[in-house]
Amino acid sequence: MVDFKFTPQIEILSAEDGPRRRHWSDAGKIRVVEESYRGHWQVSATARRNGICRSLLTVWRRQYRNGELASEIGPAFVPVQMAPEMNEPPRQPAPDVELEIVLRNGRRLLVLSSVDPDALARLLPILEGK
Repeated sequence: MVDFKFTPQIEILSAEDGPRRRHWSDAGKIRVVEESYRGHWQVSATARRNGICRSLLTVWRRQYRNGELASEIGPAFVPVQMAPEMNEPPRQPAPDVELEIVLRNGRRLLVLSSVDPDALARLLPILEGK
């Protein structure tokens, strides 16, 4: 009879065996974030090109928007161009339209839309017979 013994192989893994995490400088993060803002739907593609996950790039983009990533360049002036103030043409009044008001007693009143609301409010109770 053959005697087989099972001897499991044990493999010891250490952090030094695998790839280490990359440390990104703020300048590197800014470069990747600005690259992701070029074009439409570039977050996933930029993350793949740079070997990072999309969620990390999203965190960097939020930090970039909030000013949390330090730029090596420092503050700078951005040229501003002042556009001449546009004068809006005066608004033309809406054309008068005819409104029909049917009272509870069956009477119909035709008025223009430009009628004075206060005058109409005084007239309606009289026409209704109150």
